[in-house]
Amino acid sequence: MANADLQGAGRGRRGRMMFPRITMENFDSVLAFARQFNPNADSASIARMVTEQQVTPRKLEFVQKEGALAALTAGRGDGGTIFVQGATVPQSAETPFMQRMSPYDPKSPAIIPQVAIAAEHYNRLLRSLQRGEKVSLKMKFEVAWTKPDSGFNVIAEIPGTDLKDEVVMVGAHFDSWHAGTGATDDATGSAACMEAVRILRKIAQEHGLKTRRTVRIGLWGGEEQGLLGSREYVSEFLGKSQADVISQMPGAGGGGISAKPGFEKFSVYFNHDNGTGRLRGVYMQGNEAARPVFRSWLTNFNDPKAQTLTIQNTSGTDHLSFDAIGLPGFQFIQDPVEYETRTHHSNMDVYDRVQEEDMKQAATMIAVFTYNAANRDAKFPRKPMPGARPQNVPGGN
Repeated sequence: MANADLQGAGRGRRGRMMFPRITMENFDSVLAFARQFNPNADSASIARMVTEQQVTPRKLEFVQKEGALAALTAGRGDGGTIFVQGATVPQSAETPFMQRMSPYDPKSPAIIPQVAIAAEHYNRLLRSLQRGEKVSLKMKFEVAWTKPDSGFNVIAEIPGTDLKDEVVMVGAHFDSWHAGTGATDDATGSAACMEAVRILRKIAQEHGLKTRRTVRIGLWGGEEQGLLGSREYVSEFLGKSQADVISQMPGAGGGGISAKPGFEKFSVYFNHDNGTGRLRGVYMQGNEAARPVFRSWLTNFNDPKAQTLTIQNTSGTDHLSFDAIGLPGFQFIQDPVEYETRTHHSNMDVYDRVQEEDMKQAATMIAVFTYNAANRDAKFPRKPMPGARPQNVPGGN
């Protein structure tokens, strides 16, 4: 498989790309952020998220003014599972949401350490204090500065035949949170996509079953900080929304698209990023035209437990970068397999949680979808563009 030498679209760009940072400060309000982050959440979940975003900075501002040496929080999870989280900059309750400072900002002031501990330990400390007992803690922090380094994507492709100028893409992100090793978020996705592409290369070499379109794989950096790697790739090679991309996720939204040469040649992107579970279907991202295509593929796949198609959107991962400019981008529906309850962004996100047979099924299904998309007569159907036609693209789609 050729290395990342993208024909006509970034030749020689094998080096690092600088990724612009997108944070919560890009939203007009905490509520807007909460609804964009999880558009399918119920009202109670939205309320909890809004409350947390409003209260946490105020609590930290208070404890820092009181002279605390560190701020402890009860980690979400139990039985030794601790879900990691980012730091928060203490600031006044009167600070407008759009003006709140991120801990990633170089201008951010010094803040006290913020530590999430096991809920069982936190609750024991709390009970001791409530009984009037004197509690003392010793904490050891090992902190090191690392050299500034720009993020990067890993891109590779299998050239197509008669439609080689058109592209079908699969991908996952290879960055992960600390505490665990990132096994289910998202080494499983990266591995499944790599295996799918290996399968396609193997059947082309040994059986002559080549793909008409070029098959490209993207392993994205910076996903956990705001889809940075996939957004940079899309804006560099495919197109950019005239409005802020993040405010339009999911869905293309309005404002029009400033298209790059690769826009019209792009067919579809498939993403894997929901843990180790088997694939059960596809979120169609509001693209009803995709239903008959996916239905025929799933029917031929002959797995009665992998037949689900939903018109609804799903958020939080790299297919949104493509969907945001009106290109077909999809995330697979997967079995949860303790993803949200045990491994996602936790110290339990380790290799032992990966399910081998589920991974084999996922890689096979991704290979089938990719092969079918790369060999159909027409490019994958797109959603109607709600705004202006893509600029610099004759006729649009």
